[in-house]
Amino acid sequence: MTGLLEVRELSRRFGGILAVDSVSFTVEEGGILGIIGPNGSGKSTLFNCILGQLRPSAGRVLLAGREITGLRPSAISRMGIGRTFQLLQIFPELTVRQNLLAAGQEHRGSMVARLFGPPDAGLSGEVGEMLDFFRLGHLADSPAGSLSYGQQKLLDIAMAFMAGPRLVFLDEPAGGVNPTMLAELEARLRILNRERGATFVLIEHNMEFVMRLCGRVLVMAEGRIIAEGTPEAVRADPEVIEAYLGG
Repeated sequence: MTGLLEVRELSRRFGGILAVDSVSFTVEEGGILGIIGPNGSGKSTLFNCILGQLRPSAGRVLLAGREITGLRPSAISRMGIGRTFQLLQIFPELTVRQNLLAAGQEHRGSMVARLFGPPDAGLSGEVGEMLDFFRLGHLADSPAGSLSYGQQKLLDIAMAFMAGPRLVFLDEPAGGVNPTMLAELEARLRILNRERGATFVLIEHNMEFVMRLCGRVLVMAEGRIIAEGTPEAVRADPEVIEAYLGG
């Protein structure tokens, strides 16, 4: 089956260590795919191989049928894939509004256009929409570093959406977020998926968050996929229970 993203027999070696071992999966457009597994199972290495931070040792990655294996992260971003990282990629000294403008300008036009175009690069409307959607409008002129950690997570995701991606990779979006803000984050992601057609792939250790949000779940252990299916099927899989859930 052809999907929005196809990962085919992807592997990555570090010397004698096989960190990602012939991993294959498909991401369907409009879906939310969760990838779970214990620390050291290869999840982040897999993300980095798909998104250009690392070059795969073997295998292929295709976006809507087009080969993107080994492309630079900037080229992959321009093709419509966004991502967040475990460590927040915000500018703490800039305001929330300025962070969104900076994220949008990175993907808007040539350097000449940025230098000689309007100061906001014509992005004021889009910034306003992101502020409203992520409920950050009351903080628009506050330094990003003054926000709570959960609010900074929302800002980080909002910045990823300033490029208008069709597919977004989220690296531990629930990590360190309090339950109230986590519920808000989950609600925003659901709306983006349902009403705007955004497709998500996420790495996450918060099992309940994954099981509530994701339609499909992959489980990795020692660089391989050991289970794949609905949250209910994965939760009941004996190999998953042994390898990750601990009974």
